[in-house]
Amino acid sequence: MPVPLAGQPDSTPSLGNGREVELKVKGSRFLAQAFSAEDEDTARRQLDAIRRQYHDATHHCWALRLQPADRPLELAEDDGEPSGTAGLPILQALQRAKLYDALVVVTRYFGGTKLGRGGLVRAYGEAARQAVEAAPRRTIWHDVTLGVDCSFDELGAVEAVLARHHADIRRIERDYSSGVHLELHLRRGAALPVAEELREITAGRARLNWG
Repeated sequence: MPVPLAGQPDSTPSLGNGREVELKVKGSRFLAQAFSAEDEDTARRQLDAIRRQYHDATHHCWALRLQPADRPLELAEDDGEPSGTAGLPILQALQRAKLYDALVVVTRYFGGTKLGRGGLVRAYGEAARQAVEAAPRRTIWHDVTLGVDCSFDELGAVEAVLARHHADIRRIERDYSSGVHLELHLRRGAALPVAEELREITAGRARLNWG
């Protein structure tokens, strides 16, 4: 069986909840904040909270970018602003920073002066950029689970392989209640080499199962 998501990166960059930033342009106030969001439901709950907090604002524009990195889910909303002037520049701030599982919301209080399409794009893009910059970075690690069943006679050789790859192993769960069963949580990029070495060291007798 192939390694799940083989060829994909071991980790993807993301962010934690950041502080709110404020940008003023010709009387309009743009309040922007970046949030961690592992799925669309989480993002929409956060967006609803912002809408309640700033219930009297003119617009709540946002963008969301979710994993996987090879085909991310990207959503953006102009919330009444001219099409492409708010959600897209917010999304582009996330794209330029190469961030995933991240939401940026930019709330606007209209100041009485129209900014035009170019002015809106610049204002929303800059507010989003500042919000992304103000948020703490975090790394999302992608582990692969590999089950290993072998005999007690082969356990020493198996443990020697695991010791050589200790930097690539996040966690090992051991169960000796009915033979030897190991549950390995591996860095995705190292999973296949470790599996191949385990097969070789046990002459193919170890049973390997991808979780």
